[in-house]
Order: sequence, then structure tokens, then C-alpha cells
Amino acid sequence: MALLFKGTSFTLSVLALSDADLPALADKLSQKIQQAPGFFQGAPLVVDLAALTQAPDLQAIRDAILGQGMVPVGLVNCPTAHKDQAREAGWALMQQGRTQPAQAKHPKASAPAPRPPAQYFRGQVRSGQQLYAKDRDLVILGTVGAGAEVIADGCIHIYGNLRGRAIAGAGGDVQARIFCRKLEAELVSIAGTYWLSDDLQGEQWQAPTQVWLENEQLAIGPM
Repeated sequence: MALLFKGTSFTLSVLALSDADLPALADKLSQKIQQAPGFFQGAPLVVDLAALTQAPDLQAIRDAILGQGMVPVGLVNCPTAHKDQAREAGWALMQQGRTQPAQAKHPKASAPAPRPPAQYFRGQVRSGQQLYAKDRDLVILGTVGAGAEVIADGCIHIYGNLRGRAIAGAGGDVQARIFCRKLEAELVSIAGTYWLSDDLQGEQWQAPTQVWLENEQLAIGPM
């Protein structure tokens, strides 16, 4: 059997751990998962130890994450003194991505390939349903109900209420946006950066809204 290893990139959620209180960790993870179970259940998770001042029990942390239905993938900013413990507990030791320095000269970039036409859906996306527009925008001519999930590699346009989950730029497109007539979402995500319902309940809640990435953080404003 021939084996082929390929280099690629994935969007992963990162948990910044600030203390080693395991009951508190399990409780907070449970609360987050309950807000958007379809998004978090079975999702891979990277743990960042940069802010941790106590000696961590990495096996117990891994078990706590597994106990909440998520998949612990690896550690970033793991102190050298704890790397052997991390390997014994089954953690991968990961490096954070670095921005490439600007080059003095750039070859002329070719124009990006145009996206295929948008994918349209007319009607209500109901609880438990998932729609995915691969390599294109997604246009919903109706409402996205609570418990429903709409995903696109491009932008998402919802001509109705957004009560469920909207995940744009699923393939990593940081220029993707989400537009909706009325924001009541369980979760919105652009290129892996997400906000839950609690984060969204400000001036734009229940108003016509667009969501985009700005300086690697989500921004929200009127349409």
C-alpha cells in the first residue's frame, strides 16, 4: 500500500487556558457546547497554554475535553518542562502559524478564478437541516430556523431571519461576509472565527446585519 503525505491547513478552534481548574473547565465547555451543539460536538480543539501559570495535568485536561464531546488535537505554547507529559498524554505539540515577511519584489499575481454561480435555496431551513455551498456563495430566500446550519465557502445572504448557525468562508476565505434581514443567530462564523448568541446581543440584535472579519476579529454592523 502506497502512502502519500500532503501538507494542508485546517481551521481549528483554540481554547486559551488561563487556569487548571478542571471542574470549571468542564462546566464552561458544557455551556459553550449547549449554545451551539451542532458546531462544537465532535469538533477538534487546540489548547493554548500561554496564559497558564500553574502546572497543568495534561491528561486530566484531555479527559475533560473528551468528556464534553470535543476532540483534543494538540497544544500550543507548551512549556518545555511539560512536553514529555504532553506526549505521554497523547497531545500533539503544535506551532502557531507565522505571518510571512513581505518580499521586496512580488511577481504579478494572476486574477483569482471566478466563483461558480451562487447556490439558492427558497423556503425555511428547519431545525436539524444543514445546507452547504461548496466554492460559492449561498443565498437563502427565507428563514434559517433555530437548530439549522447554513455553510458556504463564500458569502451567505439570508433574506429573512437568521436564528440558527451561519458559517461563511468555510474554506478559509477571510473576505467572506454574512448578511441577514434579522439577526437572532445561535452562532456566526467567518473563516473559523466565531461568535455565539451571547456575543451578538448588542445594537444589531434583531436588526438587518452584516458580519465580516477585520484585523482577524469579527465585526458587526448594519446592512
